[in-house]
Amino acid sequence: MSDRFLFSGPVDAAVTILLAHGAGGAMDSPGMERFSEALAAAGVRVARFEFGYMAERRRSGRRAPPPKAEMLIPDYLAAVRALVASGPLVIGGKSMGGRIASMVADDLYRTGDIAGLLCLGYPFHPIGKPELLRTAHLETLRAPTLICQGTRDPFGSREDVIGYELSDQIEIFWLEDGDHDLRPRKGVSGFSMGDHLAAMASRVAAWSSALCRL
Repeated sequence: MSDRFLFSGPVDAAVTILLAHGAGGAMDSPGMERFSEALAAAGVRVARFEFGYMAERRRSGRRAPPPKAEMLIPDYLAAVRALVASGPLVIGGKSMGGRIASMVADDLYRTGDIAGLLCLGYPFHPIGKPELLRTAHLETLRAPTLICQGTRDPFGSREDVIGYELSDQIEIFWLEDGDHDLRPRKGVSGFSMGDHLAAMASRVAAWSSALCRL
């Protein structure tokens, strides 16, 4: 733990991934811990940070809702500037954190500050409101992007997403029967959460290694 970041994984990893949390869970929430430790076990360096509103929750004890997505962009850009990565940097996050990263990815990719974008459970639309898409900027995205998504994610299932117009720079890695946290129902799918975390981490490690060779 530094003053600003929570690190996992080998210091000499080829790639560092900057991960932001989702709307309701802090950077050290159980879900963020699981994702980070799985990636670390696959040889990836992970740096987690918190948006200002979440840090304020810690200080005040009051559970204020997150601000609108656009208001969190400065926090994300400040984290990118503050992080010292020895090699290529990938930005991303869980749910809302990945959405904010996707909103700044192209500008950072264009200037050579990042190598790609990773989204863990992208919130393509609010739950129960599939008509309110958050995909307009994803249609023209130029940064290499990997989205790891559960097939039954209520924020964007495989049946939903298959009909979207998305940039050809976006790869979606589907995890069978996974929900928004990629958690499957073992009795339905035969997969455990551990299986899906390992599969996600293996795919991210291979994908990020390929970015280093571009």
